[in-house]
Amino acid sequence: MSIGTLRVSVFDVSVGFPVQGARVTINRTGSEDVISINETDSSGISEIVELEAPPVDYSLDSESPKPYSEYDILAEKEGFEPITLRGAQILGDSRAQQNIFLTPANTQAEPQIYSIPEHVLYGNYPEKIAEPEVKELPSPTGFVVLESPVVPEFIVVHDGTPMDSSASNYWIPYKDYIKNVCSSEIYPTWPVECIKANVLAIISFTLNRVYTEWYRSRGYGFTVTSSTAYDQKFTYQRNIFEEISVVVDEIFSSYITRPNIEQPLFTQYCDGKRVTCPNWLSQWGSKDLADNGANYLDILRQYYGYDIYLEIAKEIAGVPVSYPGNTLQIGSTGNPVRTIQSQLNSISNNYPAILKLASDGIYGSATSDAVKTFQSIFNLPQTGVVDYATWYAISKIYVAVEKIS
Repeated sequence: MSIGTLRVSVFDVSVGFPVQGARVTINRTGSEDVISINETDSSGISEIVELEAPPVDYSLDSESPKPYSEYDILAEKEGFEPITLRGAQILGDSRAQQNIFLTPANTQAEPQIYSIPEHVLYGNYPEKIAEPEVKELPSPTGFVVLESPVVPEFIVVHDGTPMDSSASNYWIPYKDYIKNVCSSEIYPTWPVECIKANVLAIISFTLNRVYTEWYRSRGYGFTVTSSTAYDQKFTYQRNIFEEISVVVDEIFSSYITRPNIEQPLFTQYCDGKRVTCPNWLSQWGSKDLADNGANYLDILRQYYGYDIYLEIAKEIAGVPVSYPGNTLQIGSTGNPVRTIQSQLNSISNNYPAILKLASDGIYGSATSDAVKTFQSIFNLPQTGVVDYATWYAISKIYVAVEKIS
């Protein structure tokens, strides 16, 4: 056996605040023996728990037994409805992050129990339906087509096939959607270059759906589905993996395209073992290439052609101020520093572990410490430096708390 870790964060779904003092109970799926009970802190975070998992090598070979262990998580707090998540997936040498959103108590409410299905690389899922990688756009008299690809604030996910009118629609923040899909589609134990290649394919797939208004132009009220036959696997309430989350934060606005087209490529992919897919990315094949020293761009070109290149979306929706283009660290000065200080002060109203700062535009040790605390709360490398990933993570949380207030 190997060891993986799990961190649980609990929020009040009605206002988005962290819930302090929520009790988090963890047990092995199928067993009533309790492994851990602890309470969340002022940031809504429980203690990191070490959990047994199968050998890491199981996740590196497509012919191996199930590479993850499954655990049930119960979150409860007086005044809220308890939530049980069954089947959270833990892999060895990897950290899982589970966000739980509690709803205010209602004696008439049904018990909130969510079961997480098997990972796509292990379970049985339908094959993808092939589509052109470059789409014909809706007519000018139909839905509005964006002038250029934009990173949206939210993705509306239809939790079923397009034709299933009974399926729920979920409004999911864009980056949270990408992290969810990536954690559902690949393993966090794979080489980082392989993870980057797969993340970029998933991002491009998603932004093509956004840019072409694929479903809305056909009369549907959503952006994408959770069906692996039509789109990508999304599992409401599943845990995400830190190794994947870090990569998404670094490259979430990049996408794959070709010369002489405006839209992101519709980058379909498959596992490459149970299902083969010529001219699409093979997930297991991408791992083999990375094992042999290929970087993420080499991997992508191996599958989608050597004329592809990466582009960065010119607009990120819902962001008040764009990244200034250089990292902020001790010694930095000016308006970008003042922006970060002001945004952290607003965030600290909901997350009191982040200490208040003077909005003086001078990046000193106090600002660095506040950034480190933010990074710790929101699963970013704790550098104390505001890079691209941290800038947009702060922007996202700032916008969320300002909407609440």
